[in-house]
Amino acid sequence: MIPRWAAGQLRTRLADSAAVALLGPRQVGKTTLARELADEWPAGAVYLDLERPADLRRLDDADAYLRSLAPRLVVLDEVHRLPGLFDILRGVIDDNRRAGFRTGQFLLLGSASLDLIRLSSDSLAGRVSHMDLGGIAVDEAADVGIAEGRVWLRGGFPDSLTAGSDQQASRWCADLIRSYLQRDVPMFAPRIPAETLRRLWTMVAHTSGGLHNASRLATNLGISGPTVDRYLDLLDDLGLLRRLRPWHTNTGKRLTKSPKIFVRDTGLLHALLEIETQHQLRGHPVVGASFESFAVESLITAAGPAFQAHHYRTAHGDEIDLLLTRGGRPEVAIEVKLSTAPTLTAGFHRACTDLGVERRFVVHPSVATEPYQTSGTTVSGLESLVRELRRSSAA
Repeated sequence: MIPRWAAGQLRTRLADSAAVALLGPRQVGKTTLARELADEWPAGAVYLDLERPADLRRLDDADAYLRSLAPRLVVLDEVHRLPGLFDILRGVIDDNRRAGFRTGQFLLLGSASLDLIRLSSDSLAGRVSHMDLGGIAVDEAADVGIAEGRVWLRGGFPDSLTAGSDQQASRWCADLIRSYLQRDVPMFAPRIPAETLRRLWTMVAHTSGGLHNASRLATNLGISGPTVDRYLDLLDDLGLLRRLRPWHTNTGKRLTKSPKIFVRDTGLLHALLEIETQHQLRGHPVVGASFESFAVESLITAAGPAFQAHHYRTAHGDEIDLLLTRGGRPEVAIEVKLSTAPTLTAGFHRACTDLGVERRFVVHPSVATEPYQTSGTTVSGLESLVRELRRSSAA
């Protein structure tokens, strides 16, 4: 079992809120984390999986049943399968509050973030806190002796990361992709052709980290630009893609306004591209973009909700791969390099100067050397910077 940084955050959220919605892709570890927390919850806990007919039958009279469980924590897995439950939860939560049971009432698990956020926000406004769970991060893996290169190749899904071989991990990721296309797409978007979505997903994998160009994707797929965006919305909603929005500011320069599109998990990215081993990855044209995808997702996850993530690029090519802002102000600028002896670009420094960013980093694959300073910029391995951002977000 790999200890997760999110476990402590989840306990804190439940101690402060009546309900917490834990969001993330299927198989990313939500259920494992919830069961671990439930096993040690002081008042006791009840776990219900809404994909199991027996658990659904318990909710035939959901209002009476859920009221009878107080003051225990109730974990509802795959809660988006029963959208009518949210109106019932509102009344149960309010009555429990009046009875003195104010926090730690419900933990809601779901894999379709937009649907779950909309449903819970409409019915549970002021009663629910939302929390995202990503894959296993490089620092979490390092703490149990798993090398960064293995996390990069296999991705952060626990079953892929801990598979017996790279080939087994690749097959697991390919099976998960197939499961999403055959199970989740018909469930959440029945009118979207699964094969077209797979082709789009694969095309994005080939250009992961590139600027979004809906017209090019639409031409290659034989569909319209708005349809491409609707398909991307679904993959984003399922936690499989990330749109990294551009940062706009009044610097007097023309700025790129297109988002960057990333495949969030590099295990899935490599499975889409049929890359099974480190040797194949190192010789593949996407190796640089793959590491950027891996680094950007790792750093955004480490920064957490304390920061908002963007990219920044001018028409002249001055660029910041990852810009972290807080309170509407740019605070951290990060450039991603595959080389462990990176050369700093003038465009990165000009962009940082334009935005007034003092905390500047160049991140590369982790090596034994400690971070070092050069030209006002810290050059750091990925694991070291992940740990620093975790400390910053907790401060």
